[in-house]
Amino acid sequence: MPTFYGSKVTSRLMLGTAQYPSPAILADAFRRSGAGIATVSVRREAGGDQAGQDFWALIRDLGVAVLPNTAGCYSVREAVTTAQMARELFDTNWIKLEVIGHADTLQPDLFGLVDAAAQLADDGFEVFPYCTEDLVLCERLVEVGCKVLMPWGAPIGTGLGLNNIYGLRSLRAHFPSIPLVVDAGLGLPSHAAQAMELGYDAVLLNTAVANAGDPVAMAHAFSLAVDAGALASNADAIDPRDMAAPSTPVFGKAIL
Repeated sequence: MPTFYGSKVTSRLMLGTAQYPSPAILADAFRRSGAGIATVSVRREAGGDQAGQDFWALIRDLGVAVLPNTAGCYSVREAVTTAQMARELFDTNWIKLEVIGHADTLQPDLFGLVDAAAQLADDGFEVFPYCTEDLVLCERLVEVGCKVLMPWGAPIGTGLGLNNIYGLRSLRAHFPSIPLVVDAGLGLPSHAAQAMELGYDAVLLNTAVANAGDPVAMAHAFSLAVDAGALASNADAIDPRDMAAPSTPVFGKAIL
C-alpha cells in the first residue's frame, strides 16, 4: 500500500466527498470502496458550529485519513489562506493543493502552483499538488518540497480517462521513488486499472462515483479495478508486439 509523507494508508483508492445524492449514500460508498483517504473541500462546507458541523462528523465517522483540499482557489494567496484554515480545522499538515488557472478546463496554474507549494512547504505543510503530467513542472514541485505528485488523467469531472498515456508513463519513469497519484478525469473502473498498470501508487476520483446511477456499486467497482491494476503491474505484464506468436507449442505435432 502507498506511503505518503511517512504515513502508510490502507488502500490505493482515494475518494472525494462532494456531489453525493445523500450523506447516507456517501458513507455507504466509502465503506464499499475501502478507500483509505477522503478529500474534503474547506470552501464548500462550513465548520465549527455552522451548518457543516454534521458533514464534518460524517467524515470523521468514516474512519479514514482526511486530505483537505483548496478546491476552487484561483490565486496563490487564496490557496495558501485556505490551506491554513484547513490545518486549524482538521489538525493536519496534509493539504491537497489546487491553484486553478483556467475556468473552463480547471487546468492548474502551473506558476502559481509552484509558488503556493513552496510557501506551504516552508510553513510545514505536507503538500499533495494537483498538477499536470509536465516533467519540468513536477521537477519544480519536488524541488520546493513536494514528496507526492498528483497529475491529472483528464480535466476534472470529464470522465475521459487517461488523455496522455505517454506523459504519465514518462512521469513514472522519471520519478521512480516519488509516490504518484492520478487525480481527476477518471470515468470508468478500467481507467483506474490502467493507471495502476502504469505503476502509479493510487488514484483519486469523485465525480465518477458520486454522479453514478448507483454510487455504492460504482465505488465497489473502482475498488476491484484498482486492486486488479496493481496486481497486474506487480506481475510484470508481457510487452505488446506487432506480430502474432502462437501460444500452443508445435513440438510433437503430427506430420500428415
